[in-house]
This record gives sequence, structure tokens and C-alpha cells, in this order.
Amino acid sequence: MPSRLDDELLRLVSAGVLRQYQAEALRAAADAEVEAALARTQPEPTAAVAPPPKPRTPPAAVHSNALVEVLGYVGGALLLGAVALLTLANWGEMGRAARISTGSVAAVVLLGSAIVLRIFRRRDQLASALASLGCCVTGFATYVAIEGAAGRVIGVVVALALAGLGLWWLAGSSLLVATFGILAVGVLVVTADLLTPADGSASNSAGIAGTGFILVAIVLGVLGLVRDRPTAWSLAGAAMFSSSICWLIQERGEIMALAVGTAGPAALLVAYGRQRASAYAVVGCSILLVIWPTALYQLTDNVAGVAIGLVVASVALLFAVLLLSRRRPTT
Repeated sequence: MPSRLDDELLRLVSAGVLRQYQAEALRAAADAEVEAALARTQPEPTAAVAPPPKPRTPPAAVHSNALVEVLGYVGGALLLGAVALLTLANWGEMGRAARISTGSVAAVVLLGSAIVLRIFRRRDQLASALASLGCCVTGFATYVAIEGAAGRVIGVVVALALAGLGLWWLAGSSLLVATFGILAVGVLVVTADLLTPADGSASNSAGIAGTGFILVAIVLGVLGLVRDRPTAWSLAGAAMFSSSICWLIQERGEIMALAVGTAGPAALLVAYGRQRASAYAVVGCSILLVIWPTALYQLTDNVAGVAIGLVVASVALLFAVLLLSRRRPTT
């Protein structure tokens, strides 16, 4: 159409009907009309339609019956308390068979409950707590059955073996606590029954126990690599604290108490710098603030030693805080 319009306008200009500027104005008006018509016929661009949002699935409801777990803890504690009270109240009147059966029944109930809970995958923490109580009661029942020094040693071995099986099968901090308690009793039993003469005249018994607690700390440190590291390593620090106390009791053992009471907190503070578990810092600071003043007081036999120990411990703690605050956790 524009070409036909151009031809007609050229003919009219040649015939003198229109002037050139009039022909150009008509052509411009015709072009504008054509463009407007084309614009009206083209469809308007539609906005991109967003896909409908996916329906949100409601979170699965967690039905945690806290009452059942609380009742389990209370029941286990009551059973253990009943056995202890019954034993203490009637120990003299109870025959050997009654003593053995009382401890054995309590051990079977506690361990059996833990096994049932674990098999049916219910309440792992409660199963761990009941298993820890069962290990201790089984060790006691073994001691009652055998009696004497041999009964104490074998009872500790049996309880420790059960605790080891529980740590392998179950995951729970209560079994670590039970393991620490059994190992501590084992150190005292071995020191008193196997390494101390019958007349009790050994002057290095406390030092032997202090060495035993260092070994306990090493065992718990290794267990922390595979089970509940904060709890295991905190208990290792507690074992180092126990070792320091033993060395304080030992004659002229203050220097060793200071060495052990410094090495343990140093390891815990390094662990805190890498793991940022507050339990490490709490246990480490507690050991420093107890061992240093006490050891220096025994060395100097003066209250000034307590002040010096507090100053040394405070300076060490402040230096550790400044040093560790500049480190970034690696995990």
C-alpha cells in the first residue's frame, strides 16, 4: 500500500494538484496510521507466570513422652536405693545366699531393662543410664558372692567389662561416668589390696594411687576419640585432679601434684581452644585454682603460699584466655 500511495502522490504532484510538501505530509500521516494499526493488532506481552508454590509439608510431629523417660530414671534410682538400704539395714542378719540373690536380682533387672530398651530402639539415653547402674550393681553382687580382696578385684573387673560392652553397644554419657567411677574404685582397690603390704606401712600408697589415676585419665582420653568427647575428656581432667590430690597426700609429693595439676588443665585448655567445649575450660580452671594454692601452702607452710598459688593460677588462666581467644575453632 505505501508504494501505491507514493505513485498516486507523485502523479498528483506532477499534475500540479498537490505541492511537494503537501504530498510528504500525506505520506507521513499514512505511515503513522499504518504503524498504529499494526500496534493494535499485536498481542500484549504477558508477564511470566510464576509456578505455583509447592505445598509445605508439615513437620513430623515428635511424640517424646518425657514422663516415661523420667519414670525410668526414677525407677532405676529407686531400685538401686532400695538395694542399698536393704543391704545396709539387714547386712548382719542376711545370709550369704540372701545377699547374693539381692544383688543378682537388682543387676538382672537393670541390665535386662537396658537390653530390652536397646533391642526395641526405645530411649537410648535411658538404656545407657540403666546399663551404667546395672554394671555397678553387678560388680557389687560379684564382690558379695566372692568376698574378700579377691572379690573386690574380680567385682571391679566384671563391672569394668560390662561397662566396656555397654560403651561399645550403647551411646550415652552415663556409661562414661560409670566407667570413670569403676576405674577410680579399681585404682583404690588395687592400691589397697594388691600393692600395699598387709601391715599398711607402705609410705608410697598415695603416690601409687596418683599414678593409677593418671592411667585412668589416659584411658578416658582414648575413649573420648570414639564416644562423647566432651564428657570423656572432662572426666579425664577429673582423673588428673584426683591424681593431684593423691600426690598432695603423698609425703613430699607437692611437686608432682603441681606437675600433674598443671599438665591436666593445660591439655584441657588446648582442647577448649580446638573444640570450644566449655566443660574443658571449667574443669581446667577448677583444677588450677585448687591444686596450685593447696600445693604451695603445703610447700611453704604459710598462708602466703595460698596467695602465691592464686596469683600463679590467675596469671596462667588470663594468659590462656588471651591466647585461646585469638585462635579459631577447627571443628
